[in-house]
Amino acid sequence: MTERVLRYDRPASEWTEALPVGNGRLGAMVYGGAATERLQLNEDTLWSGGPYDPINPAAAEALPRVRDLLAQGRYLEADQLTDRGVMARPLKQAAYSTLGDLVIAFDGVADDGESRRSLDLATALASSEVVTDGVTHRRRVVASPGDQVIAVHLAASAPGAVSARLSFACPLTDARAVAEGSELVLAGRNDPHEQTPGALTFTARVRAVSTGGAVRAAGEVLVIEGADEVTLLIAIATSYVGPGDLSGDPTAVTAEQVATAARRGFEAIAADVAAAHGALFDRLHLDLGPDSDLPTDERLRRNETEDDPALAALYLDYARYLLICSSRPGTQPANLQGIWNPHTAPPWGSKYTVNINTEMNYWPAEPAALPELVEPLDRLVREIAVSGERTAREMYGARGWVCHHNTDLWRATAPIDGARWGMWPTGGAWLTLHLWDRYRYAPDAAYLASIYPLLRGACEFFLDTLVVDEATGALVTSPSISPENEHHHGTSLVAGPVMDAQILRDLFGATTEAAETLEVDPALVEEIRAAAQRLPPNRVGSHGQLQEWQQDWDAQAPEQQHRHVSHLYGLYPSRQISPDGTPALAAAARVSLQDRGDESTGWATAWRIALWARLRDGDHAHQVLRLLLDTRRTYPNLLDAHPPFQIDGNFGGAAAILEMLVQTDGETIHLLPALPGAWRNGRLRGIRTPGPCTLDLAWADGRLTQASITGERAGERTIRFGTTSVTVALDPGSAVEIPLTA
Repeated sequence: MTERVLRYDRPASEWTEALPVGNGRLGAMVYGGAATERLQLNEDTLWSGGPYDPINPAAAEALPRVRDLLAQGRYLEADQLTDRGVMARPLKQAAYSTLGDLVIAFDGVADDGESRRSLDLATALASSEVVTDGVTHRRRVVASPGDQVIAVHLAASAPGAVSARLSFACPLTDARAVAEGSELVLAGRNDPHEQTPGALTFTARVRAVSTGGAVRAAGEVLVIEGADEVTLLIAIATSYVGPGDLSGDPTAVTAEQVATAARRGFEAIAADVAAAHGALFDRLHLDLGPDSDLPTDERLRRNETEDDPALAALYLDYARYLLICSSRPGTQPANLQGIWNPHTAPPWGSKYTVNINTEMNYWPAEPAALPELVEPLDRLVREIAVSGERTAREMYGARGWVCHHNTDLWRATAPIDGARWGMWPTGGAWLTLHLWDRYRYAPDAAYLASIYPLLRGACEFFLDTLVVDEATGALVTSPSISPENEHHHGTSLVAGPVMDAQILRDLFGATTEAAETLEVDPALVEEIRAAAQRLPPNRVGSHGQLQEWQQDWDAQAPEQQHRHVSHLYGLYPSRQISPDGTPALAAAARVSLQDRGDESTGWATAWRIALWARLRDGDHAHQVLRLLLDTRRTYPNLLDAHPPFQIDGNFGGAAAILEMLVQTDGETIHLLPALPGAWRNGRLRGIRTPGPCTLDLAWADGRLTQASITGERAGERTIRFGTTSVTVALDPGSAVEIPLTA
């Protein structure tokens, strides 16, 4: 069995070499330093500002004028008016913030000794080992979802050899640390956001539990002297309870958490972490051949010239590890950086960018057998539907709810940043489809009833705001953009981008099916069906490409190799376009992919891999995967190099790897649909498809040699591999071997 470990033969010298641990809510980047260890710390509700109202009061009056300008083709004027009269106030949303670093400065440990460190993805344990003056110093770090602490164990091969000074390095403007007894406590208030003052209080608490030696307070420093071993228990909390409830008591919460964890000890905590993590992580396994014994950063460099199939399997495992560590039931969803962010003003605020990035974070969750981890995203959608209802009403005079291209901890939903990036009303609709997917993977009437109001509300917004395209009679969104691509220099603003129609086609279809299943809203169903029939179709342009806009502008757009491939949403993640069902559109999508090129940012490269997989071109998908797994787009710690770091490339890359091996179009499950020649032999266990079904398969010399399927519901499934199709009957919970001949 392949080993699931990242390993290095030296400490991290910068953040993009450090190793992440997390329990969904708390995160730490572990440097594995010799004389000084750093743990960069995050808590998922520590954002800037407080509850705020970003809706521009002029928007309702300005929007009809913007639509008129777009209808007249006066795009730059429409863009300028939107910036002045429609965009949110303030124009930027709140930012996700770091707490800072816990710094552990060791006495008697040199930086020039032998050093190695690792991250075990199967047990969620980060460890390091330093040898200096004949003494071996061992450090282990876990993030516990049960105890809600980050636990650090410090030990040495000689008695009394653990001595250190602990301090916080916190960049927040209102924070103060003090050592008291065996604890170091940092407390303060979050930073402001624009004109909104910091409304959160926070506490970070470290308790040191030593065997031998002594622990004493020294002002802002906690001192450990002559211990045999030490366990550090780190708890962090804010006063955030919900978007409008800041009544939490972080001082009391963290005190209780470290007191409870101290009664258990590190070994018990680490064992529970391994068990809880393994219960999720061990559900899926991909084997593409033997692992290399090289350090992970060296494997990454070598993969640029010598293909390392097992590195792709490790990358998939790492993404699953990251999702488990950054998105658990009850936590905030994984943001642009998961939960790991070293800045108070990170790139793009490390927010929830919902024109691709947040959705991409959750692409691998269902197929990789991690459905529980979608709960934070589910809750986010329910919360933005509340704020989005007000945005729909006050901006558009519409029913239902809307979210544009970003949201934050405070669940703001108005358009931000500028017209050419943020004037996109379809973000909430796309997010809602993740809830529908959750239902498709685990059909449950109660869950469907709980999400139906969200589906209905998303539809009602568009039923009220779609406008008639005078040239074609189609119903189109206006104003909108094709994220985030300019169609003429200086503007992206347009009526009816193709991606919007594709998303609405999925939304309208899901809502209609949900209503009919629940036997509700027959009149609304007819209204939705009528609107769906008037959505503009996908069109093939003058040079054979899938058009991005209603007009055939692709060849004249300023950025021919733009990072977004928004109009290919219909190919992936949607299933509206496929080589079997719509071969002409699939061929046009191929032309568009070729036009855009393979070279892009990390997350955009990941999306391209999935798209090539859907076109069943495994060798091209693998070629683009090689581009993702190089040192330009992946950091030494295997985090995605956008650049800078964004975690969506990790998650999108993982989903794309799975898409190369198993696909479903709702009717048929395709095995090895885009297997590259480089992966001649392999095994995959535990991948899920809607229904749900779980599949195990093996292949040798590029040919399927074994496959089985387990369904949770009785029924028949059609399985296709190569040119062969077979139908199998399933009994709930029983594995069925798939015959390899028809």
